[in-house]
Amino acid sequence: MKHVELLSTGVLLLLLGIVAPTFAQERHEEEAKAPKQEEQAKPEKQQHAVSQQKQEKEQQKQAKGQQKQEKEQQKQAKGQQKQEKEQQKQAVSRQKQEKDQQKQAKGQQKQEKDQQKQAKGQQKQEREQRPQAMGQQSESSPRPQRTPQQEARQRREPALRLSARGEGRIPDDRFRSKFGHEHRFHIGSPRMVGGYSRFQYGGYWFGFVEPWPGDWYYTDDVYIDYIDGGYYLYDPYYPGVRIAICVVL
Repeated sequence: MKHVELLSTGVLLLLLGIVAPTFAQERHEEEAKAPKQEEQAKPEKQQHAVSQQKQEKEQQKQAKGQQKQEKEQQKQAKGQQKQEKEQQKQAVSRQKQEKDQQKQAKGQQKQEKDQQKQAKGQQKQEREQRPQAMGQQSESSPRPQRTPQQEARQRREPALRLSARGEGRIPDDRFRSKFGHEHRFHIGSPRMVGGYSRFQYGGYWFGFVEPWPGDWYYTDDVYIDYIDGGYYLYDPYYPGVRIAICVVL
């Protein structure tokens, strides 16, 4: 019996002797592996941290770039607003200038109308005074005596080749300086120009719209006046008689 107990005790001690070193070795290996795993995990953590820091820096860089871009856009928007304000200011100034020009043009048109009105009033007054002057002249001045030579010359003149009434006009300032009852002249002999009878006076050619009166002579004093929208030839010695003429341009 004692032998059996001793044998059991020996076996147990033997097992303990085998298991204990093995457990100790495994524990030692585990303890040795732990620092290695920590050392392997440490670079990975550092690399991850560096990568994360780099990513954060990139994000910050992008955010700064976006802020810069937004500032540039705001700057451009302000510049565009300033440009639009300048354009609006110029448009307002241009509109004001156009209004001033229109106002000046209206004032000038009004002045011209007033001048035309005064000129018409003056012409009307002259027309009203003309019959009286012609009547006084006819009473004080007898009709000219015709010499036989003048009568023979007048009979030799061919009949006038009449023209159609034209629309030529003489400027008012030129007309007042060269024409009217105070500016008298002699026709002389009419000339044939372009197949029609013409005479020249005051820098203009005139055509005959109506026939020459039988008792008028080309040597008589005559004058040109503008009456009732047309030009007429008058002989002061025969008041109340006129013949229509036209300006040939």
